[in-house]
Amino acid sequence: MSTSSVNLEDVPSESLMSELLRRMRCSSKPDKRLILIGPPGSGKGTQSPILKDEYCLCHLATGDMLRAAVAAKTPLGIKAKEAMDKGELVSDDLVVGIIDEALKKPSCQKGFILDGFPRTVVQAEKDYHVSLYLLQLDVMLQNRGTKVDKVLNFAIDDAILEERITGRWIHPASGRSYHTKFAPPKAPGIDDVTGEPLIQRKDDTAAVLKSRLEAFHRQTEPVIDYYAKKGNVVNLPAEKPPQAVTAEVKKVLS
Repeated sequence: MSTSSVNLEDVPSESLMSELLRRMRCSSKPDKRLILIGPPGSGKGTQSPILKDEYCLCHLATGDMLRAAVAAKTPLGIKAKEAMDKGELVSDDLVVGIIDEALKKPSCQKGFILDGFPRTVVQAEKDYHVSLYLLQLDVMLQNRGTKVDKVLNFAIDDAILEERITGRWIHPASGRSYHTKFAPPKAPGIDDVTGEPLIQRKDDTAAVLKSRLEAFHRQTEPVIDYYAKKGNVVNLPAEKPPQAVTAEVKKVLS
């Protein structure tokens, strides 16, 4: 946070003290650089903010970062927008460059959680496929004197995911979510609070899920193979309850 964008005199004392205490607490935390891999419904989205807070890490979602860079009209964002306007994929070097820029922020001082993977495999090396994106990411981190410490793979059977996702229903106005098996509403298809009807997201159907999972496995297998060769991959039992997965993650990161 720079004084050129925020006048610290206008920031409430409670907020300043809270941030100061947070930074003091974080100063003793070990650095960690993590990649999270998990299909939709695996619980990755639940664990990510827990890890972010526990280990004082920044969360880097490549899609969100690209959109932010384009909106801010940064030099890399302008180049990314040119590619998007042409209907082209944003190049790996631009994505890695945007990650590199993000790592300069104070919030990333203790490390990061990287969420976002290559969409195509563009290079073969020996007996397994390697994405140029991962090679460039490793080189960028090496130039910073760091490396990816762990790749947390939220491993879960596709059949379990189908049960989790196709049973989800939401109340669109409030965002309240229900599940026909795990957290059902008092009356089927009706919001407990307002009595209004619940809806199912169009992505939460078996047909859409099948397509998403096929794409997920195709895109992430090269990532897992690449880092497995380095001994960095940890397979997490993502079918377990969230608290159990959290305990397992903390165990492997301790």
